[in-house]
Amino acid sequence: MDVRSRNHVTVTGRTGGPVVVLAHGFGCDQNMWRLVVPALEREFTVVLFDHVGSGNSAQSAWSRERYSSLDGYVDDVLELCREIALGPVTFVGHSVSGMMGVLAATREPEAFAGLVLLAPSPCFVDDPDTGYRGGFSAEDIDELLESLDANYLGWSGAMAPVIMGNPDRPELGAELTNSFCRTDPEIARVFARVTFLSDNRADLASVAVPTLVAQCSSDPIAPPEVGAFVHAQIPGSRLVTLNATGHCPQLSAPEETAAAITAFVGTAG
Repeated sequence: MDVRSRNHVTVTGRTGGPVVVLAHGFGCDQNMWRLVVPALEREFTVVLFDHVGSGNSAQSAWSRERYSSLDGYVDDVLELCREIALGPVTFVGHSVSGMMGVLAATREPEAFAGLVLLAPSPCFVDDPDTGYRGGFSAEDIDELLESLDANYLGWSGAMAPVIMGNPDRPELGAELTNSFCRTDPEIARVFARVTFLSDNRADLASVAVPTLVAQCSSDPIAPPEVGAFVHAQIPGSRLVTLNATGHCPQLSAPEETAAAITAFVGTAG
């Protein structure tokens, strides 16, 4: 299947400008970037896409076998980069997509001018043996996945506002809830396990392209210790703490998010 159709690829912005690829996280689609795009497209060629199984991607392209690990998504990212054929890109990965970017850039570093890891987490599960804090105990994750399996729509309504944060802006939580609910429950169950059970801590040290780690000042999903860990593990990376709160700064603080991306792209080369 054609990559552009499979992943509902959209290319906008300044022709010939540095290329920025925006990758959404679990339960979302490219629409989650809509508040950031206007600022970016003034200077950059902006590429948006939907992961297979999300948004307006080709649902027929999804298979449990391919997308039961991050590898299937990484293959898609690299195929997308080859398809658009616009030269090295800065890949902006939100949440779990940050680790897709890490793996893709490790596999084919020549395809990437840089990485922006927005609210990333290489492992959501705490590891008491090493002192790593991911934000959740193993029991927490088991309960989260069991609840998702039992009643996905109910889980979405309860968890999306928590993930979004910003309780004083309930419309943001409602938008994320609606996005979750548009995802096929079977696909969501598989993607949730990929998101919450993957452990990519050991992959961070292999990143050899310029990298910005952008964490939120308060994030219920990826606490500040996680951003500090990612920064410490990726050689030469930069760390910025956004004033934004919650796990989706592209919605809650789009101007600040766009400014951080713009400043990094301007210096990554």
